[in-house]
Amino acid sequence: MTMNSQGRSTTPDEAIPMSEIQTVSGSRGLQQREDLIFETGSTGKTGVDLPNPKGTKSRLGSVTRKRPTDLPGLSEPETMRHYVRLSQKNYAIDLGLFPLGSCTMKHNPRLNEKVARMPGFADIHPLQPQATVQGALELIDQLATWLKTLTGMPAVAMSPKAGAHGEFCGMMAIRRALIARGEIETRTRVLVPASAHGTNPATAVQCGFKVDEIKADERGRVNMEDFKAKLEDSSDIAGIMLTNPNTCGLFETDIMEIADLIHEAGGYFYCDGANFNAIMGRVRPGDLGIDAMHINLHKTFSTPHGGGGPGAGPTVLSDALADYAPVPFVVKDEDIYSLVEETEGEGEEAFGRLCAFHGQMGMFTRALAYMLSHGADGLKQAAEDAVLNANYVQARLKSTMTAAFDGYCMHEALFSDAFTAEGIDTLDISKALIDEGYHPMTMYFPLVVHGAMLIEPTETESKAELDRFCDALGAIAERAKAGDESLKGAPYLAPMRRLDETQAARKPVLRWTPPEPDRMAAE
Repeated sequence: MTMNSQGRSTTPDEAIPMSEIQTVSGSRGLQQREDLIFETGSTGKTGVDLPNPKGTKSRLGSVTRKRPTDLPGLSEPETMRHYVRLSQKNYAIDLGLFPLGSCTMKHNPRLNEKVARMPGFADIHPLQPQATVQGALELIDQLATWLKTLTGMPAVAMSPKAGAHGEFCGMMAIRRALIARGEIETRTRVLVPASAHGTNPATAVQCGFKVDEIKADERGRVNMEDFKAKLEDSSDIAGIMLTNPNTCGLFETDIMEIADLIHEAGGYFYCDGANFNAIMGRVRPGDLGIDAMHINLHKTFSTPHGGGGPGAGPTVLSDALADYAPVPFVVKDEDIYSLVEETEGEGEEAFGRLCAFHGQMGMFTRALAYMLSHGADGLKQAAEDAVLNANYVQARLKSTMTAAFDGYCMHEALFSDAFTAEGIDTLDISKALIDEGYHPMTMYFPLVVHGAMLIEPTETESKAELDRFCDALGAIAERAKAGDESLKGAPYLAPMRRLDETQAARKPVLRWTPPEPDRMAAE
């Protein structure tokens, strides 16, 4: 008896395309079909059955529930499976490269998570006596020192809880400075480049200013002619809000001239520091003439990002604005740390208070752990690697796709849709990327580039992973260039097919309505 050493192929000669395979269960391999919890559970069912407590009286008074909540009940195994199955439908940084531009979705080191969970940090309460949280206050002070050193700025407000919150802090400090100068009624105009983050003009308006947009030039940077023209009558100039590196992924090469001109006009320079990840350790914003800049700890220093928080957006301030930083802030007297919490005494110049407490302790802990584990040289290398990876993506794809601007980029590679055949657009390319197993890049932003595709690979991606991503996106781009109409139907392999996104945004279905019971036929 002889063994067949050749074996036989388990793959049929004519394989059926995956997009055409239909299953009875609705599942696709290990991707389990999962209905809404309202459809799988029932109101009369529960995974926990406890007897009603005896001898107790409700303390809810007039707010006692009058009718059942009609929430679905599931057993424990059903509950576990429901949420595990839902989690498998989500994309995550621990699953693959996250190419979103202007978001810096990078790996969060597990060391940071372990440190944040230490009892001395995780179990403290914001209302504890300050004498019992000296270590936490010291940590905040040490983190503040790192931020001031990295930016070359003399002061920092630690309490802002997100990037936009940090913007608000910086602009409120500028507003308070104008009040101190007696010019708040006259200096009402804030200049905002077209290449700035979209939250910048919104923040300026929220702080009571009027927004005057500066055009972008053909290089994707501030149009200096337009900027200078807007300064001809500078009596109403409050300042400028500029993002650097900007949303085109480019460094504003005229930034020092911009700073000099805005200061000569009597205004202040706010810089959006959301992209500090690209220049950390290479450039100190304070040396560029900046008066205020927020830093997204949840981007630059790898603390968790997404889902609406938690985040942290400390705002560094120049000498011109340092006195107006909001309370509370940490001060040190010999070896004792304390918080200045009132707008009197040491805090009398503060513009006020941004939030109830001092910020996001878990984010402070993670960010400092990241800094200490990298060291100053490691932080500098992280910025350099972020820029290197983005330029590698740009170099790999520019022969197939259309780079938005000539030359090198910073931490983001930006492409336009100029290479696509008629009828194929950015949305089709992004949806096809889902079939390749990737979250789409940022689409149609920044607005100064038609059909923009903004990609930020971050410094934590290897060359092998970048090549894998570029191979996938490059192949899709070739299909778009050839006018492949099948792109219009993508994604084909995702749990949900393409939706009418305009209709979904304008008329979302937010409430589940049970189907009407079948009516019995009249006899």
